[in-house]
Amino acid sequence: MNYQQTLLFLYNKLPMYQRIGAAAYKADLKNTELLCQIAGHPYLQYPSIHIAGTNGKGSVSNIIASVLQTMGLKTGLYTSPHLKDFRERIRVNGKVIEKQYVVSFVNKYKKYIEEIKPSFFEITFVMAIEYFASQKIDIAIIETGMGGRLDSTNVITPILSIITNVSYDHTQFLGDTLEKIAAEKAGIIKKNIPVIVGESNFLTDYVFINKAQNNNSKLIFADKNFSVKILNNNYLENNIVSYSAYKGNKLLLNKINCPLSGIYQSKNIVTILAAIEELRNLGYNISDIALLQGIENVKKNTGFLGRWEVISKKPLIIFDIAHNPSGIELIVKQLNLINKRKLHMVMGVVQDKDIETILNLLPKDAFYYFCKADVPRALDAKILHNRAKEKGLNGKFYDTVKQAFETARLNANLDDVIFVGGSAFVVAEIL
Repeated sequence: MNYQQTLLFLYNKLPMYQRIGAAAYKADLKNTELLCQIAGHPYLQYPSIHIAGTNGKGSVSNIIASVLQTMGLKTGLYTSPHLKDFRERIRVNGKVIEKQYVVSFVNKYKKYIEEIKPSFFEITFVMAIEYFASQKIDIAIIETGMGGRLDSTNVITPILSIITNVSYDHTQFLGDTLEKIAAEKAGIIKKNIPVIVGESNFLTDYVFINKAQNNNSKLIFADKNFSVKILNNNYLENNIVSYSAYKGNKLLLNKINCPLSGIYQSKNIVTILAAIEELRNLGYNISDIALLQGIENVKKNTGFLGRWEVISKKPLIIFDIAHNPSGIELIVKQLNLINKRKLHMVMGVVQDKDIETILNLLPKDAFYYFCKADVPRALDAKILHNRAKEKGLNGKFYDTVKQAFETARLNANLDDVIFVGGSAFVVAEIL
């Protein structure tokens, strides 16, 4: 098989959650453990950092990877989903996995794939850890797909676990309360391995405290130790935001320049500061210069896209893959801070999200261009339009994402704002 044939095999043969949803979800580690055994447990050949959380784990994963690259470590990065190219999921020092390696790996494991019938995510994860071993990396950053306890990535024992936050998403799998969701994410906490929780919450803190105590694991709540202040006022209309960073009342860093300019990134920066401190405690000699340069160059170093991405100033066009209520809520807060004549919202969602809550959060004064991404999970644009209309949202529906976006561009004046989001798949089709 060539590369395109190999991709078709993976997409068609293996259930892919990003495309079909619940039918692809495997609520145990058996397949992954078996495949890892066949592969010779390649994750044992290098240290790893394991990152879970409802929101922010992609930003935290990419920034930490960028910092480690900057200090000279050969760094593997495993994330999901991809936006444009399957190979975005697996990178070493920012470079995507080679097409030939993907082909060779699938040919090598084709027999086992057909026998074991793993999910798309399970086989992709095993591909990543084997590739990292072949590249003789110094360290890997491993992002969970969903939850933590039963996520395929949870076969590893990292040197550091990070849980960015807990909010409502994937409730049909992870539970319908924050406590239940937290318990699933706390599943990545391992015996004697330090864990950082980015955002404390009185409803869920005890879950992490109990889990950490039971595992004799050092627990750090990042936001109880670190804080940041935004220094520039026009960051929402530019792809840069500057912070000063503090530990308690002590100034740590005077100016952190971050090209991920959504206001929610302040929470991620706090999590990263705690992670870097703990990595230093573990013996990693990470200088302040490497930290600052790693944050500032994250896009260049890792190819990270889709987080408050400003692609035009006149009109102001912003892409963001926020797709659950907590993420959408922050996006709306950001949009409300921008001086604008009119807001145009190009929106599409997938069927298994909390659509009622999302629609309730969206601004009533915007005009909406509802669309359906080209994946089976996506909600029909007409259905989305009708449900939005019931909530007092004004707009039209379109056959394709591109048609919705192009219509918004035609309708927008130079001082208007166009926002594109609701789903990573919507962003991916026009980014």
